[in-house]
Formats: sequence, structure tokens, C-alpha cells
Amino acid sequence: MKILIIAAAVILILCVLGRVGFLLIRRAMYDMIDRRIERFQSELIEKQVREIQNMYRQVRGWRHDYRNHISNMKIWLSQGNYQKLANYLDELADDLDTVDTVIKTGNVMADAILNSKLGTAEKLGVRLNVKASVPEGLAMSDVELCSVLGNMLDNAVEACASLPEEERFMRIYIGRLKGNLYLSVQNSAGKVRKENGTYLTTKENSSENMHGYGLFRIDRVAKKYGGYVNRQNEEGIFATEFMIPLNTA
Repeated sequence: MKILIIAAAVILILCVLGRVGFLLIRRAMYDMIDRRIERFQSELIEKQVREIQNMYRQVRGWRHDYRNHISNMKIWLSQGNYQKLANYLDELADDLDTVDTVIKTGNVMADAILNSKLGTAEKLGVRLNVKASVPEGLAMSDVELCSVLGNMLDNAVEACASLPEEERFMRIYIGRLKGNLYLSVQNSAGKVRKENGTYLTTKENSSENMHGYGLFRIDRVAKKYGGYVNRQNEEGIFATEFMIPLNTA
């Protein structure tokens, strides 16, 4: 009898220790994921800040040269050298196109991300349909906005890049919807992986890159602010919706 009691006690202790060990291992895994996400966020923000700084540097440079451009054009106009003037105006127009942002949302960080990612998409021949206005009263920080928006666009661009150019498209909407910040990205897509109701990355060696952590980060931000993420796919189309309440106080 004593042996049975001792055996039962040992089993109980082992179960408790096993449970504690499992909790400790799970906690360690979450801590590791948090550290990797934090590093990923930091790298993402640093990249976007550099893009913003470069954008503003170009604008300041163009403004600095503005008087020189006017002087040159006046000289060619006074000389009647209209061909030279026309060529110069064409060069200025091309230069200004590289300075002026395509999308203006009202949020500097969102502008930097959108124009950077959409610039990449355009180079890939992706057809774009964009309507974006970031409302006031964001509950999440600019860091979190960069992470969510950057990941959604990266995923869409990657999906488009895997398809023939004539099939590539992206539709993007950012705005207010019934007191919420609403982000919607629809894109052409080929292969889609799904397991237990969860969409997975189609990248090779996904455990060794940050793509999967990007999906996790989007979901985590939505949960943090009482919002939701909805992902759906039909034949040739993948759609992601992200929505969180705005601060109305």
C-alpha cells in the first residue's frame, strides 16, 4: 500500500514538474519571439525613418536649387532657345516625380511605407488601386502602424511577384469605418498554404526569416487593441482586413 502511495506521489510530482517545465518552456519561447519581433520592429522603423529622411532631403535639395532653375530658364527664354528650355523642363518634371510622394494619407510614417512599397510594386508591373487616409485618434503607435502596414504590403507584393506580370494587381484601402481604423489589402495570389484554419507563409525555410513573425505581429496588434484580422482567399485573390477601434475621447 505504501509503495502504491509513494508511486502515486512520484507520478503526481512528475506531472507537476512536467507542467511547470512546459510552462517555463512556453514562456521562454514567447520571450524569444518577443525579442525577435522587437528587433524586427526596430529594423523596420529604422528603414522607414531613413526613407522619410531621404524624401525630405530630396525636397530640400530641390527647393535649394529652385532659384538656379528659374535663372537658367529665363536665360534660355531670353535667347529664344525654346528647345533647350523644353528639354530642361522635361528633366525637372522627371526629377520632381522622384521627390513628390504618390500617396498622402495625413500620416508621415504611413506615407513613407506606402510610397516605398508601392514604388516596388510599380517596378514589378503590379496594377494598383489605392485609396488611403489615416484618420486621427489612432490607438496604436506609429511603430505598430509601420509594422502592420509594412507587413500587409510586403506579403501582397511577394504574392504578386510570384505570378506572371499580366496577373499582378493590388487594391488598398485605408480609412475610418464606423469609429475604427480599417485597413484592407487585396492582391493577386497563386499558391496559398493553410493549416488548422491559419494561413502560413509560402516562403522556403520560413522559420529562419521574419515573414511568419510579421503575420504573428499583425494578429497581436489587433488583439492588443480589441480589433480583428480577417484573411480570406478565392481563386487568384487573397484579401487581408485589419480593424481596431479609434480613440474617440
